[in-house]
Amino acid sequence: MDAELQRVQAELAALKQRNAALERENAKLTLLNARAEEKLCAALDGTGLCLWEQHIPSGNLTIFNRPWGELLGFSREELAAHISSWKQNLHPDDKEWVIKAFEDHVNGLTDEYQAVHRMIHKDGSVSWVSDRGRIIERCADGTPLRIMGTHIDITQEKRYELELAQLALSDPLTHLSNRKAITQTFEEHQAQTSSGGALFFIDLDDFKGINDGLGHKLGDLLLIHVANTLTNLSHSGLNGQSAHCARLGGDEFVVLLPAIDEALLHQFAQKILNVYRQPLELEGQLVSLGLSIGIYRFNHTDTFITCCEYADTAMYQVKKQGKHAYRFWRSKPTAPATSEQLTN
Repeated sequence: MDAELQRVQAELAALKQRNAALERENAKLTLLNARAEEKLCAALDGTGLCLWEQHIPSGNLTIFNRPWGELLGFSREELAAHISSWKQNLHPDDKEWVIKAFEDHVNGLTDEYQAVHRMIHKDGSVSWVSDRGRIIERCADGTPLRIMGTHIDITQEKRYELELAQLALSDPLTHLSNRKAITQTFEEHQAQTSSGGALFFIDLDDFKGINDGLGHKLGDLLLIHVANTLTNLSHSGLNGQSAHCARLGGDEFVVLLPAIDEALLHQFAQKILNVYRQPLELEGQLVSLGLSIGIYRFNHTDTFITCCEYADTAMYQVKKQGKHAYRFWRSKPTAPATSEQLTN
């Protein structure tokens, strides 16, 4: 019995030693894991990237390096870490296609889930995010079990991108569309409708003399005033019809209108001229300004260049016959201008 007891005691001692060794090894691994997680979180936080995992059957989400919902301004209590919370905060315009992209990957239709889309912040603002994900574990029958991916807020980058795009398509002084933008708008209009429209080509009378005589600052203010006039009248003076205004450069402006009754075009041109019937007060100075306006009613086969050429030709006829008036381009020029062709 003594030998058997000694053997059992020796085995227990050996088990205790092995258990102690395992506990030390486990503690060591736990510490190493904690330090690895710290390093990973530090690296991810430095990039603004969020690492997530979803248990697909339950829909539960795990965020490894920051509190769930933080990117959208929510606390953990306000927003459950679940796929349904993610879906409900997708931007309405992006929701359908983003969910489809996610489900296509889960259903094996794509190699990965990837989407750049918008989400709604707690305060109602819009955040841009870039999402990526991939199935990392499947059940024995092959059905997806877990998906892991990254999520990064790219709002600032997207805003910068949109600002650059805006700068590329707008006039820096007046903030109207520039030549490139109005050309694109015209081509889109022509592609979408066969009804044509009208193009106003507007040139400021004797602007160089005003600019040289009163200074470039006042000249810039005058250009801005004309831009604001065209914008305001385009919004209020066309009986609900839309119009697009642009500055081509210098003192040349265009207004692109849809196909509307010619009488309304006469009224719109007259309203523009009426604004400048009397001198304007800018920076304490009275400034007299005239506008010469050429109008071309185009059809669905015309190009933007053609429209500008015809409207410009009509505008120069106004310059020759008194300025501060408007004239329609006619396919068959007549000798003396009629009241319909030239209106003061």
